[in-house]
Amino acid sequence: MAWFLLVVSGLLESVWALALAASHGFTRLWPSLIFAVGLALSMSGLAIALRSIPVGTGYAVWVGIGAVGTAVAGMVWFGEEASVARGVCLLLIVSGIVGLKLLH
Repeated sequence: MAWFLLVVSGLLESVWALALAASHGFTRLWPSLIFAVGLALSMSGLAIALRSIPVGTGYAVWVGIGAVGTAVAGMVWFGEEASVARGVCLLLIVSGIVGLKLLH
């Protein structure tokens, strides 16, 4: 259950990061609210998951999921550059996340 919660919390990290960008410095109401709720849920889930997952592993996995999710969303929805090199780098992050899970 802790790993499931950690993955969901990592995905919510992408939600709040994207909402933060869309808030334009907290000048837009709905993205700002989505940011606040997403951040609270993401941090709460991380805190609960860290009850049974070591902090180094849990935090690295949480950040990795959030970073990959945000980067992919940027490429898909916001027209950021999608290159083979970026894809390889993102796959390296994913392989690190999988490796940390397998070594736990």
